[in-house]
Amino acid sequence: MMTRKFLIIAGCVVAAMALVSCDNVRRSPGRAYMPDMADSRAYETYAPAQERLKASGVQGEAHYSGRPVEGTIARGEMIPIKLKNDSIGYAMAAGIKNPLAPGSINMKEAERLYLVNCGICHGAKLDGNGPLFNGGDGPYTAAPKNFMDPTMKAMTEGTMFHAVTFGKGQMGSYASQLNTKQRWEVIAYVKSKQGPAAGAVTDSTAKPAADSAVVAQAK
Repeated sequence: MMTRKFLIIAGCVVAAMALVSCDNVRRSPGRAYMPDMADSRAYETYAPAQERLKASGVQGEAHYSGRPVEGTIARGEMIPIKLKNDSIGYAMAAGIKNPLAPGSINMKEAERLYLVNCGICHGAKLDGNGPLFNGGDGPYTAAPKNFMDPTMKAMTEGTMFHAVTFGKGQMGSYASQLNTKQRWEVIAYVKSKQGPAAGAVTDSTAKPAADSAVVAQAK
């Protein structure tokens, strides 16, 4: 008899506790052990990195630009040749040789890169008569350089590389369209079409003696 009464009382107590505990809906998950990992900071997607850090409530001076560390080289990229975008850098570039060995260059790919990026101005025949000029009938009134001209044939690979990297005259930089290796491949293609008398470096396999001095002076 006592056991039955005890069970009834216990059941009533449990039911009462259940009713009391369910009267309010809890919206908080409770304490988070590591709140920074549980709730990520809200950033404005396209805001500059410094503004995003300030808006997130980061205390003190936060020095972060979102850019790679200086000197970082992209995976698969060649070690860059450090030359300044000025007249001195342009002159020093003349002593730089193409670091790609002739046998390592896929000329079909180099031709494709040339036609896609350069042929529209300089022409498929490298004569400076691409579709954008077209004998003066195209949208560009200034004639692009004729790579088959003796002056252009005498231009060294390094000078061409500087022009393609930083731009020259009305031609803008192609560093964002072509990586370092692709620029050297395009230049090798141009020199191959200009003929053996062109001002290209014949021994591309050897590291130029002037390279270290050029890089050191250009820093």
